[in-house]
Amino acid sequence: MITIRDFAKASGFSPTTISLVMNDSPAGRHIPEKTKNEIRDWARKLGYHPNQFARALRSSRSHAVALLVPDVSDPYCAQVLLGINKSLYGSSYLPVLIDVQNSRSRFRQYVATLFERRIEGVIAVANSLQLQTEMLGTFAKNGIPVVVIGRESNHAGISSVSVDNKAGARLAIAHLFELGHRQIAFIRGPKQVVDSAHRWAGITDFAHDNKLSLNSHLITELQDTASSSEAGFKAMMKLLRGRGRFTAVIAFDDMTAFGAIRALTQAGINVPGGCSVIGFDDVAAAAFYNPPLTTVRQSMEKLGSLGAAMFLRAIQSEPRNGKRVRAAHKSVQPELVVRASTGMV
Repeated sequence: MITIRDFAKASGFSPTTISLVMNDSPAGRHIPEKTKNEIRDWARKLGYHPNQFARALRSSRSHAVALLVPDVSDPYCAQVLLGINKSLYGSSYLPVLIDVQNSRSRFRQYVATLFERRIEGVIAVANSLQLQTEMLGTFAKNGIPVVVIGRESNHAGISSVSVDNKAGARLAIAHLFELGHRQIAFIRGPKQVVDSAHRWAGITDFAHDNKLSLNSHLITELQDTASSSEAGFKAMMKLLRGRGRFTAVIAFDDMTAFGAIRALTQAGINVPGGCSVIGFDDVAAAAFYNPPLTTVRQSMEKLGSLGAAMFLRAIQSEPRNGKRVRAAHKSVQPELVVRASTGMV
């Protein structure tokens, strides 16, 4: 590694001048632009990069932002991370990925560790993990920006970007209703996931407004803490063994829908001829599944991008009385994507 002393010896500039230019120090504003350009040219030629670790020690700043995700293998999380990365790219902040693996104990342990590492911000993806916002609130109390993606925050110091889950669920059931379906089964999300309640509220509101009867024998719930294709398969098998008969099913999300379609196919039921299936999220695989999945699209990449942009705005704001500007909240409207897994009765 080229040191600043090696740089000075090769270029003829003093270590102090090099440091001021390469670190964009305000104290270097008196240095002529021609000199700055020459130093940068030498840096490229020598392959020199400032020692960010030493810089962080001097300034007590890490320029690192923690990305807390419940499960990095979840397609939902992957697409949110893509949006976060696009927004952070080009900034001076280094994303530090932390996979909590849907574990509350891991979540608590990592949160405690982040304080010790001088993290400058937290962007938390709230999917199936039940976020303990009181712990994240400790960051906010210390002037550290916190953004939750995928869950509306009611904490005064925590910003959030979320999809309107209630509106999305209404889109799903309205689509099936328009196709003539009246005997509709439902695979609800786990109780501990806040999105489950919001989506169910959208279902029940639509049913009430349109005098649609909801058969309790056609309602089941994911038992795992996280949705998955296997959980969807088990839930659908339970519905098939039940007493109710149905012509369509609304799955909690796309992964659940994939498992439901697999169970229906295994039972000899054609999708959508024998049963229509609709999901929620529009993960990348939804368009290529067999059959291609009708779903409610929430732009996960957009959610991630908006969340990262919120963090950057917050970190650039001047703290007031030890605290930064008030938290911001944004709700993104979902859209229905009609593919081949739904059809008329």
